[in-house]
Amino acid sequence: MTVIAFTPADVVDPDLHASGEVHELWSWMRHHAPVHWHEPGALPGFWSLTRYEDIRDVYQNPAVFSSAQGVLLRPTDLGQDPGSGLTMALTDPPRHRALRGQVADRFSERCARSLAGEMRAEIRSVVTRAVESGTCDVVHDIGARLSSHNIGRLLGVPPEDRERLLAWTTEAFESGKPLTSHLPLMRYFIDMMYARMERPADDAMGMFVDNEVQGELLTETEILLGCENLVGASENAGLSMASGILALAAHPQQWQRLVRERDGELSRTAAEEVLRWTSSATHSMRTATADTVIHGRRIAAGDRVVLWIPSANRDESVFTEPERFDLGRRPNRHLALGTGEHVCIGSTMARHQMRMLLETLAELVTVIEPAGDVEPLRSITVNGPAHATVRLVAR
Repeated sequence: MTVIAFTPADVVDPDLHASGEVHELWSWMRHHAPVHWHEPGALPGFWSLTRYEDIRDVYQNPAVFSSAQGVLLRPTDLGQDPGSGLTMALTDPPRHRALRGQVADRFSERCARSLAGEMRAEIRSVVTRAVESGTCDVVHDIGARLSSHNIGRLLGVPPEDRERLLAWTTEAFESGKPLTSHLPLMRYFIDMMYARMERPADDAMGMFVDNEVQGELLTETEILLGCENLVGASENAGLSMASGILALAAHPQQWQRLVRERDGELSRTAAEEVLRWTSSATHSMRTATADTVIHGRRIAAGDRVVLWIPSANRDESVFTEPERFDLGRRPNRHLALGTGEHVCIGSTMARHQMRMLLETLAELVTVIEPAGDVEPLRSITVNGPAHATVRLVAR
């Protein structure tokens, strides 16, 4: 029997996540404790799921595993998520479907294609600036900038205000506090909301304001929480891009392969492998609506069930050599962007942006190398670097 230095209780230790050693624990849990109960304490009691099939099945069964009570572990003393039942992430069908449909057009394949030229030009500009600077922090200068600007573009934030949006969201993410507690950001969205009420626009904010959900307009609180929901999700996209660049630096043979085959199909499979490998969303949570059984363990109605997404994406029963970073990996049915009703609404945009970034790097850059220490995030919610300096050498 494999001996590890940790116990399942350590799965909520931010330091274990920061060190990357949590992958060793998840591997042990997949084999020995795939459905594990954690007693309540600072966090409420919950079940951990670590196997791919179990996590996929929970994602695809919203009738039994509800999102309405919250989708992230919260300290017990904070109580229930204030957005419960009000946003896309925190509702169940059929309301979830109606909320999603309200803004789905802004996140569609058609919209991604229509914005491709603008997105590619911005990526090229950001990468060029990073190359000319000699070194850059891939988290802030590339990942966060591209993801923040893109969600701003979709919401309707004008180009001249997108750097302000980046500054505000960076401050909020680094503080660890909800975006709704960042007053300048919320004031900006309130002003945008009232502007759209006066003058409709074909952007996500305009759709939140003007499109009805189940026959009714959203309240102002629901509109603002919807914006927070979308902006908060952009952090994952930025972390995936930053972590992807670090993965290329750490795997020079894969980087050279990307450069050699940049005009072929490799960029598509490479984007999927970066998403699997980085798995920037560390967990998602559901609440059982009825008694059920998983691997002989009885899950009671009302129990919280935590899905450890990076563990699913390294499950040996699904992925051949899961600890190998392989840009040509096929098949690659990862769960980094979820699946089922709650698959990330930005998944299409995220894939397009990731692929464009990889293609642009392969075109403009010859060497990617570390230029300082990587400071990891200490979080059980998102996975990736807090700061990481790299050197990009021009082709």
